[in-house]
Amino acid sequence: MKCPFCQHRDTDVIDTRDTDDFRIRRRRGCGKCKRRFTTYEEIEHEDLFIIKKDGRREKFDRHKLMSGLEKACEKRPVSREQIDSMAAWVEGRLRKSGKQEVTTNQIGELVMEKLRKTDDIAYIRFASVYRSFTDIDSFEKALRILKKKK
Repeated sequence: MKCPFCQHRDTDVIDTRDTDDFRIRRRRGCGKCKRRFTTYEEIEHEDLFIIKKDGRREKFDRHKLMSGLEKACEKRPVSREQIDSMAAWVEGRLRKSGKQEVTTNQIGELVMEKLRKTDDIAYIRFASVYRSFTDIDSFEKALRILKKKK
């Protein structure tokens, strides 16, 4: 494994741990610049396709999922690791379903489930886009649902 800082090829694994999302986390150290970095090893899966609201199909893109979570959690006390963990959980649930095609609604509901447990404001932000709030009544309904769950 090349060091991401100095490109030296002599890196050592310092620590290895399994994660909850079926990945392996490796803490590495560079033999030249002595800096440390983390890598993740994960299983390569078959393609998963998303059925969009207009009927189009496209490949599942974890980066899009991460982007949506990052926007919802922007300027909130949610760490990058929590966002990565949520994305991994959502992807894991989709893959465990055994289906090769899932709808955007299924993804949205899973994301909202995790955000509701993580951060109320991030949940409302995501819900406002996902549910396409058009008026204050829609917003109030989402707030009532959030309050009931608490």
